[in-house]
Amino acid sequence: MMIDLYKNYPTALDHAQLYAWHEMLTNGRRDLLDVGKYRTHQEPMQIVSGALDCSKIHYEAPPSSTTKHEMQQFIRWFNQSGKTSGGQFEPITRSGITHLYFESIHPFEDGNGQIGRALSEKVLSQGLNQLILIALSHTIESHKKKCYAALQRNSTHLEITDWLEYFAQMVLKAQDYTQSMIDFLIEKGKFYQRFDSLINERQRKVIARIFRAGVNRFRGGLGADNYRSITNTTASTATRGLQKLVKLEAFIKKGERKGTRYYLNINHSIVQNI
Repeated sequence: MMIDLYKNYPTALDHAQLYAWHEMLTNGRRDLLDVGKYRTHQEPMQIVSGALDCSKIHYEAPPSSTTKHEMQQFIRWFNQSGKTSGGQFEPITRSGITHLYFESIHPFEDGNGQIGRALSEKVLSQGLNQLILIALSHTIESHKKKCYAALQRNSTHLEITDWLEYFAQMVLKAQDYTQSMIDFLIEKGKFYQRFDSLINERQRKVIARIFRAGVNRFRGGLGADNYRSITNTTASTATRGLQKLVKLEAFIKKGERKGTRYYLNINHSIVQNI
């Protein structure tokens, strides 16, 4: 779905593109009534929390019978609001409205959040007239509760300044995360260029585990027990492996005895948002 978005971000939006995205996103799902088309079920599309006997309805979308009409209006607005069509909105404003508008209709049985975020990225790319690669979906997903709360506050009236301010903050956070990820990958490449030919398979497995998790998940450092658990080796072998990594300057050692911790010898300050 995202590859299709990146290839076709300049094109006008239509039902067919949204249907194709939904089909890609829900490929293989057997629990859905409607795949690759707007929802048709008779039950209300509601966002609900709490137990069944005391549930709270946060939002109820338009009924399925009006979804096609609502989406025709949305698509018309989407295509007319862009700069190439003389639209009056700045890209980030148009992107924020797009997300809220689409989520308010909630046209699909499932997958609305991911498609809504993809549409927001399509808008930003159109506004800059070039493909953007920012982790908007990841950032919003990481702040899901706050996002849902902001959507709820702004889905029942036309005053949406609060939502647009929140959405702009998410875009900035996504930019910061993306830049940190790029810096992280550069640091990772430099690290392996320096040390890959000097380490054994057990050491390589530990290093790969740290990189795969993200260095901030090992913020407290790697202990000898972690090394043993990852490599399924003995305490003495783990100690020798760690000592060699320190000697190579691939790891930095801090603390003593049971408090000893080991850190990848990379620039941690530039990957703090990972």
